[in-house]
Amino acid sequence: MEKKLFTLFCGSVIAFSLSTAVFAQVAPAQERMAKMAREGRWEGNVVRSNPDKSTLTVRKVGSSDERTIHYDGATRWVSQQHGSKKVNEIDATQVKDNDRVIATGIWDKGVLYATLISKRLSHSK
Repeated sequence: MEKKLFTLFCGSVIAFSLSTAVFAQVAPAQERMAKMAREGRWEGNVVRSNPDKSTLTVRKVGSSDERTIHYDGATRWVSQQHGSKKVNEIDATQVKDNDRVIATGIWDKGVLYATLISKRLSHSK
């Protein structure tokens, strides 16, 4: 009986050690994924749009810094008047060159994969 208890105890210790080692390897992988795919935001004026590649090139206002914004069928498109709480649903065809946009999504290798693109409307429009 004591041999069986001792064997059971040793087996439990070994199983616990192995499971701890497996979980220790999973955590760094999740951290790497979080660093690689981080949430982001970019705003500025559209300088080029390429519907064939589903991209917008957006230049930050007052700067020469440009970023590529990639969109797909899951991207939500909206427009909003400056200072207004009302948000209007639009589609990609309503965003043109020189429009001011705010894009939010996931950064990956310098490209923002947009989940939301908001066209900003000025008071004069």
